[in-house]
Amino acid sequence: MSVVSGADRQKRRGFNWRKLGSGVGFGLLVLVVVAMTVAPVYFMVSLSVMDPSEFFRPHPAYFPTKITTQWWERVLNSETLYPAFMKSLVVATVTMVIAVVISVPGAYAISRMAPNIKYLLILSLFFTRMYPEIGIALPVAVLFLRLGLYESIIGLVFAHLILVLPVCAWILVGAFETIPRDLEEAASVDGASRLNTLWRVVMPLAAPGVSVAAIFSWLLSWDEVTYARFLTLLHPTLPIQLLDIIGRSGPTVVATWATIVTIPVVIVTYLMQKWLRADYLAGAVKG
Repeated sequence: MSVVSGADRQKRRGFNWRKLGSGVGFGLLVLVVVAMTVAPVYFMVSLSVMDPSEFFRPHPAYFPTKITTQWWERVLNSETLYPAFMKSLVVATVTMVIAVVISVPGAYAISRMAPNIKYLLILSLFFTRMYPEIGIALPVAVLFLRLGLYESIIGLVFAHLILVLPVCAWILVGAFETIPRDLEEAASVDGASRLNTLWRVVMPLAAPGVSVAAIFSWLLSWDEVTYARFLTLLHPTLPIQLLDIIGRSGPTVVATWATIVTIPVVIVTYLMQKWLRADYLAGAVKG
């Protein structure tokens, strides 16, 4: 029978306390981060259903007990909501599709280049994002006005691609770099063409990265306000409509508009999260 000295027992006991303390500290840190993330959304939603008697007082309630739908009824009955919503939805979706279609072959080609050339091209992608949007939006608006693209959906899509394409390509380059080239070489030995290899071998493995790029592309277009402000006047997008509402409505109505802007973000992220699986590549390498 082995004998454990008192010093060893104390050492083990001290180690367990440190491990417990680190676990509790990490849990508290996670709790604080989650609270900081969820709190703004909670207050936004609660404000949109809060009764006036609970809001218009010296200390508004953190947990409303009287729920009202009057703010939602006012916003949903607004004549400007649905045109702005549909325009933002169409622009964001078309921008996402075009950005992914253009970025996939370009990012794949960059990921298979020599390291020096590849890093130079990646840096050039970052370089395009160094300029402030406000400095680019005005010349773009003047150009699109001459081309007859002002107040058009396709013009806004082209403008959003200036913002979205570099980010989408950068994400996809990183996704394609994680795919082993041995799989492509094996497909080439079997007689597959370069395009066929990209579509049948690389794309299924890169599905999580493509999904991330698509989500970010959609979100960037959905939330964009600078180009939309310069390129739309009579028919604004939903974020522009929200900015206009801020100056002429109360906090409850603004919170309701903000909640409506947020709902599609949650839905799109939920629908595409099924592709965000890390085991795609792991299963391919094992096979």
